[in-house]
Amino acid sequence: MPTLGTQTISSSFAQLLKTFTTGGLSGSLQVVTDGDDTSSALSLSTTGVSSTGSFSVDGASTLTGAVTFGTNITASTGTATIGTLSCSTASIGTSTIGTLAVTSTATVGTLRVGASGPRLTAVSYGTFAFSGGTVQTHAANDSTTGTFGLPCQLGDIVIASIDSLGSTAGTGALIATNFFPIATDVVEYNIIGKGTTAGTIPAGTIYATALRFTD
Repeated sequence: MPTLGTQTISSSFAQLLKTFTTGGLSGSLQVVTDGDDTSSALSLSTTGVSSTGSFSVDGASTLTGAVTFGTNITASTGTATIGTLSCSTASIGTSTIGTLAVTSTATVGTLRVGASGPRLTAVSYGTFAFSGGTVQTHAANDSTTGTFGLPCQLGDIVIASIDSLGSTAGTGALIATNFFPIATDVVEYNIIGKGTTAGTIPAGTIYATALRFTD
């Protein structure tokens, strides 16, 4: 528009922006209007700014205080860096997260573990009735058993391995291992020799994780 200096007041006052009241800015939000008292979506006060319409920023923005989003936040392009995010529902396409804490339910399409690790795309789960059965006797010296502590419950799926199995002598590769919870936070292991000769397993470390699935 042309500068106000070349226009008369009667022809240009509608182009001016002012607060809705006649007292100027105060600690209370006031709607910004034009000279004809047409309200804008913007409200100003000496302590804050409010918009009832859409808000668009083309450049970089720095928000130093707490930010509350009433509905959703969308980063369509570029990278959104968030220190701490607390939300009830989030839909994330591709994200690099240092620490993620989920207190309710997280639905993940493809989960990658580590920067270049494998992708987990599906997990199946089911429960099946076991009616009981009988087992044959065995020689007590063909197995070794023990327990270790691991956060778990009865019914959890325990996946574990021993890093010294590759150095087993005697029975060689004919070794079977079982890991299963026998009480809360207690896992039992059975290492069974299936070979025809006795064998020894060097001391090592058991790496274990417990999984719990619900419908």
